[in-house]
Amino acid sequence: MKRVKIGDKFTVDGKEYTLGPDIDLDKEVVLDSAGERITEARAQEMAEYAMQQYYLRRGRPSLTGKSQHSPQISFRVPETLAKRAEEAAAKQGKSVSQLGREALERYLEAG
Repeated sequence: MKRVKIGDKFTVDGKEYTLGPDIDLDKEVVLDSAGERITEARAQEMAEYAMQQYYLRRGRPSLTGKSQHSPQISFRVPETLAKRAEEAAAKQGKSVSQLGREALERYLEAG
């Protein structure tokens, strides 16, 4: 992890910023883009919300199209079967995971 220091420059959404010293938001008046004051408590809430959003967006999107967890099934196959699956998936324009889901669905439907 890279350490940052006062004076370092960084870009967010195309805007360049320079890292300044820490400030006490309960003493200094800092306003957000809507003109609302940011206090230490509000800054903490904003940071917690940002982290929550970050962790919700990690990984692959849900297969349900909602923000629900999609369980993962994992198993090992011989190398030759893995290569065949990769070739078949590529030929069909699908991922190996999608091919596997469809194959498992057909198998289970057949009973």
